[in-house]
Amino acid sequence: MVVFTYPFFTVMGLENGKTGKFLAYIPIDSAPEDFDIRYTHSVHRTPVLESYYISEDGTIVQYELSYENFAVGMPANAGEGERFIQDEEGYKIKDMNRELPSIDLRTGKVVADHTLLVEDQEVKLSKVIEPGSWLHMESGTISLWKWMKGVNLLE
Repeated sequence: MVVFTYPFFTVMGLENGKTGKFLAYIPIDSAPEDFDIRYTHSVHRTPVLESYYISEDGTIVQYELSYENFAVGMPANAGEGERFIQDEEGYKIKDMNRELPSIDLRTGKVVADHTLLVEDQEVKLSKVIEPGSWLHMESGTISLWKWMKGVNLLE
């Protein structure tokens, strides 16, 4: 029975931030595992793409931010060691290397349409949690039991 409860599958876990209920997972086969979060900005209604990877030690690292419009909530320059680029697609901040223990976001109710992009698949977060809810994303390990009863977002 211990084998069912021992955590040994490495995943990006998605939980309801308010209740802590485990909702779904994305298997992490190797590090670094890349993924993006795409959404439409609620004020200026233009696309935003946040790019991340999961390092070998399980830390989430944001390495790029792409957007079309300088407006409320969007940076006007890059931080130390980062590169700010303007091209035909808009604006990018590259080489961010911002380490995060987790990602917490409130899924958009009307405009945002938060979408997780991983392994050439698109997963609308509104299918995982009700729009307007707090979603907590964190890398870690889960047991065989959680693996079997959870929702693998890539299947």
